[in-house]
Amino acid sequence: MASIDVKIPPLGESISTGILSKWHVADGATVKKDQALFELETDKITSEGTAEAAGRITLKVAPGTEVKIGQVVATLDPAATGAAPAPASGPVTADAAAKAVPAAPSTSGHPSSPAVRRVAEETGIDPSTLTGSGKAGRVTKGDVLAAAEVAPKTEVKREEKPVVATPAPAPAPLAAVPAGARQSRRKLTPLRKRIAERLVQAQHEAAMLTTFNEVDMSAVMGLRAKYQDDFVKKNGLKLGFMSFFTKAVVNALKEVPAINAQFAGDEIIQNHYFDIGVAVSTEKGLMVPVIRNADQLGMADIEKAIGDAAKKARDGKITLADLEGGVFTITNGGIFGSMLSTPILNAPQSAILGLHAITERPVALNGQVVIRPMMYLALSYDHRLVDGKEAVTFLVKVKQAIEDPARLLLAI
Repeated sequence: MASIDVKIPPLGESISTGILSKWHVADGATVKKDQALFELETDKITSEGTAEAAGRITLKVAPGTEVKIGQVVATLDPAATGAAPAPASGPVTADAAAKAVPAAPSTSGHPSSPAVRRVAEETGIDPSTLTGSGKAGRVTKGDVLAAAEVAPKTEVKREEKPVVATPAPAPAPLAAVPAGARQSRRKLTPLRKRIAERLVQAQHEAAMLTTFNEVDMSAVMGLRAKYQDDFVKKNGLKLGFMSFFTKAVVNALKEVPAINAQFAGDEIIQNHYFDIGVAVSTEKGLMVPVIRNADQLGMADIEKAIGDAAKKARDGKITLADLEGGVFTITNGGIFGSMLSTPILNAPQSAILGLHAITERPVALNGQVVIRPMMYLALSYDHRLVDGKEAVTFLVKVKQAIEDPARLLLAI
């Protein structure tokens, strides 16, 4: 059976090269169909390449090599679907052990066959002591078995050679920093380099401004506490804060459509759909998978979509299509303990909402000082497109929806 080329898969029209950052399998290992083989880093996403079929793999490209879309980086031999060949110092297969037994001489001077050697090893019979009944006096398997029947029963213990597949190599540790070193350097990954370029570009091209507000989280936290168990029983997942904020953002975008627009040269594109990006932090950098048609989804659907997107991003299974087309972005620095920040626009969008840590603070309410769980909200926006009045109105609408979630049901 002909070998199969393992190629770098197409990831989108705008992606032509990437860095094969690491292999998940060792050279010569036997892999299964659809098993993850390598990790590919591009300037937009990090993805995994999988095996088209089962077989023994031969690597052709070293980790850290820049590769092109369609380039052959390994070959698979589908005919070799047994155990992976072991390293020189590791365990070997039982067949390999049998083949490694030196040919025992026979009385006829002819070497014994592999079958004879195997039976001889199992029975403890020395073929050289037998008179062969085969052609030209060769000792046959039957001769050895017959001799074993009349020989004293002696237990021959043979070391079992385990059949062990070669495990995938452990991730390479970071290079050790020499004792006393004051600095160390490493090359930017394509994704980190692209993130840096986009952030600088956003600051250079947009008249970015940030407005702030604070929101009392008591009502949302009370709803979660009251209905969490029922929500989990019905949907199999927890009710989080992001679904409330996603719904609040959609409601505010409908009230303030200027936020749901973007520049395109000397034109303004007004969006009439609600695909909301949710920023996800991964080991490779920040990614923003998009929740499609968020206005048409229920709370459980939004929670599931966010959870699935975040898992794909962290597992390196995100696709370019998952990241494209968002009209607005929500980023939650609060999960890392951020009290307040000014998020940078996710171009070409005109605004981004930053969420922060929930902290109990004293606030004035109806003439009294009370302790409430409060969160700061930050809306960064492109002042070329969005006026201050619109930005403040948008943020107030989000605040009102979170502090009085019934507004989300009534769309007010």
